[in-house]
Amino acid sequence: MHFLWPRWGLDYGMEVLKVLEEPQFAGRAVLVHASSIGGYTFTQTLTHIAEGKEKHAGLAKRVIGHIYDSLVVGSLEHMAIGLGKTLVPRLESFVKNIAMLYFWLFKTHTADLYNKSIQVFQDIPITAPALFFFSENDAMCNTADMETLMDRWKRRGMTVESRKWKESKHAAHLRCHREDYLSTLEKFLNLLPISSLKAQM
Repeated sequence: MHFLWPRWGLDYGMEVLKVLEEPQFAGRAVLVHASSIGGYTFTQTLTHIAEGKEKHAGLAKRVIGHIYDSLVVGSLEHMAIGLGKTLVPRLESFVKNIAMLYFWLFKTHTADLYNKSIQVFQDIPITAPALFFFSENDAMCNTADMETLMDRWKRRGMTVESRKWKESKHAAHLRCHREDYLSTLEKFLNLLPISSLKAQM
């Protein structure tokens, strides 16, 4: 529901932000590990950080790394196709058309806010190292757009690592490629500036 009605997603993003800025968490490092739609939820939090850069600068600096597993990336039409393939494969075209109609009918409340979120994510206010897990056959992820995003972040001077598989399953890369996933994750975590986090792994 947070995705289908982005205003609710923004409200939830603000709740997450408030929790991370509460006194008991204020001095702690933050490692983001978002899977699928979780990347969207984190982007809603990023939107508030981007709009209040001075107010939330402390949190932006506390993020030591961010990991995205099966990030939903692409145009609205691509996302609508992905919804159909993922939710009801037998009714893929129907679901896609209903989703596109919904995005069109409520454009200012959906598509316009999605586009704003995409821009915030592309110009992310956090420059910590990032890791992406994705696959070429994921209906929810346009690989060309994913690679363009990673190149954009690299041009900004960010450390960006990735692991792409030819075939895998949306939000199930760990189950499909366990050893590869875990070794890539461990290698990435070793880049991060915190020893206690590594010790807990």
